[in-house]
Amino acid sequence: MPINITMPALSPTMEEGNLAKWLVKEGDKIKSGDVIAEIETDKATMEVEAVDEGTVAKIVVPAGTEGVKVNALIAVLAADGEDVAAAASGAGAGAAPAAKEAPKAEAAPAAASAPASVSAPAPAPVASASAANDGHRTFASPLARRLAKEAGIDVAAVSGTGPHGRVIKKDVEAAVSGGTAKAAPAAAPAAQPAAAAAPAAPKGMSDDAVLKLFEQGSYELVPHDGMRKTIAKRLQESKQTIPHFYVSVDCELDALLALRTQLNDSAPKSKDGVPAYKLSVNDMVIKALALALRDVPDANVSWTDSAMVKHKHADVGVAVSIPGGLITPIIRSAEQKTLSTISNEMKDYGKRAKERKLKPEEYQGGTTAVSNMGMMGVKNFAAVVNPPHATILAVGAGEQRVIVKKGEMVIANVMTVTLSTDHRAVDGALGAELLAAFKGYIENPMGMLV
Repeated sequence: MPINITMPALSPTMEEGNLAKWLVKEGDKIKSGDVIAEIETDKATMEVEAVDEGTVAKIVVPAGTEGVKVNALIAVLAADGEDVAAAASGAGAGAAPAAKEAPKAEAAPAAASAPASVSAPAPAPVASASAANDGHRTFASPLARRLAKEAGIDVAAVSGTGPHGRVIKKDVEAAVSGGTAKAAPAAAPAAQPAAAAAPAAPKGMSDDAVLKLFEQGSYELVPHDGMRKTIAKRLQESKQTIPHFYVSVDCELDALLALRTQLNDSAPKSKDGVPAYKLSVNDMVIKALALALRDVPDANVSWTDSAMVKHKHADVGVAVSIPGGLITPIIRSAEQKTLSTISNEMKDYGKRAKERKLKPEEYQGGTTAVSNMGMMGVKNFAAVVNPPHATILAVGAGEQRVIVKKGEMVIANVMTVTLSTDHRAVDGALGAELLAAFKGYIENPMGMLV
């Protein structure tokens, strides 16, 4: 009996994913544990392992398909001893729901160009051009449309081999290499009023104004990817449901900078002269916040409607900017780790975050977070609490300022930090106490080595 392979849920909150790449092809024999595909979620690219043994009878959802729902059918496996052709043909009825699901998600950008929506209108110009040719819409994956546009060919002239005749990546590549593709119609931009008018006007602009700008090429509409949608959803939820308040304090950095230099200079080196670690100010900020939460445990909490969750360890998330958004890998039990351990973990997380190779357990959860824009020259800012956290620390740039000590003006390196808190869980006095403890570790950094 054929074995269905479905889109896996790679995290508790995952609802859909992009089938980035198949690592097997129809006719390949696989066994349990073999990596068969790569799935892109909103935050990372994950490898999918086979659970059963058999022969790949049919790939239902082609590589490059976006927005495939969790549990949708993506491939069919013929069990050992089963006729592969029979398994593939017999999967027709069972494959229908998945085949409908995947194309629906894949075609969403094109189909969404008809209603008044700005959620995913980018493919509209290509779709409208092909529709104008014969009165029928040409369905193609977003990747295929992009490749066709880059190659300057008309996607409507490409024969599709995907589900329900959908044009996929290999179809465009074959058309380009075979020289059978037709050039994209030169009149396409002028034939787009209906498609261009479809997206809703940005706030403050009429539909006619949007259409005129679109025709003039004054702007382009870029569809949201999964990461941006997730960020928008979570931050909107945070600001709408969490009562924020903010506490700021200035911290002197001279002692911390001197200790950092001393520790880096004394780092053991390998035979090649590579130091075992190289501490950054951010590494020391992470440690200081973790120790402050240890010292003020009532602030190391998360709010729920039924109870206050008091965490036993300080799991500090650190915002890392990556193309298209950001991700927050977590230093677990940071209060117990040495500065060198924190530094090396952050370097590894930062590298893999930019490659979208983090595992869900490495960026989900946590008890607090650090957002550091000081390296970008930002003096101070207020961050948005990332639920289920109750706090997040926004770190500004360290800079030389004139301060008063013992009645005299002196120059010191100072940075401003702002603690954003969930007022339901952390009251004003408690937030001030946490920030005072953090400031104590920053200005007396030897305490972080004990």
